[in-house]
Amino acid sequence: HAFFCLLLCVPWGSSCPPSCQCTERAGAKAVLCSSRHLEEIPKDIPRDAVFLKLDANSITRIPSNAFRHLSHLEELDLSRNAIEKIDRAAFKGVAAGLRTLDLSSNRIRSIPKEALLALNAKLRLANNPWHCECALQEVLWEARLDPDSVQDITCHTAPREEYVGKPLLQVLDAGVNFCSVRQRTTDVAMFITMFGWFAMVIVYVICYVRHNQEHTCKHVDYLKSLPSTQGHAE
Repeated sequence: HAFFCLLLCVPWGSSCPPSCQCTERAGAKAVLCSSRHLEEIPKDIPRDAVFLKLDANSITRIPSNAFRHLSHLEELDLSRNAIEKIDRAAFKGVAAGLRTLDLSSNRIRSIPKEALLALNAKLRLANNPWHCECALQEVLWEARLDPDSVQDITCHTAPREEYVGKPLLQVLDAGVNFCSVRQRTTDVAMFITMFGWFAMVIVYVICYVRHNQEHTCKHVDYLKSLPSTQGHAE
């Protein structure tokens, strides 16, 4: 009875994933899951975790609501994984309290700006094969990036070959604006679409007019072919 009472008295939030180590750091719970060959984020991380280290694993994706139950989380280390995809709501639920987020040394090429712009955390995004585009530029402008790692955000691919291999900050300082390029592309696409609709309307009007002309001509010819009233009277 004492054993079952003990099980019932222990809060579920105090459990620790079998692949991790849970310790106290400055009175706050730290969950250490570094170098454990993890391929996904553990489901049973204690709810009272303040520090979470998931670095040096084989995690490939951060799904939506992956940390939603960790309302006390302040530091999250996901560096040195194989992360390629981050969902828009990946950090939903921890945005308010998170102070640091390390995503460096992964395989991230692009990231939805909605996933990061809601965060107040200091971000580390260095050493990823980034595709330099408008979304990444907006993250660089609006998110709180770790100043020590900003220079290591490099363009692995880019719309123009001359930007490849250069730090994104250097490219932007040179006056490049990826968002204006996208805007021009959008404007051209809208112009082409509007021109297409206009051309369709013109073609329709021409066909309609021609059809009416042909119908009118046929009707006139038909009337001409009828015996005249004067002829009948004679």
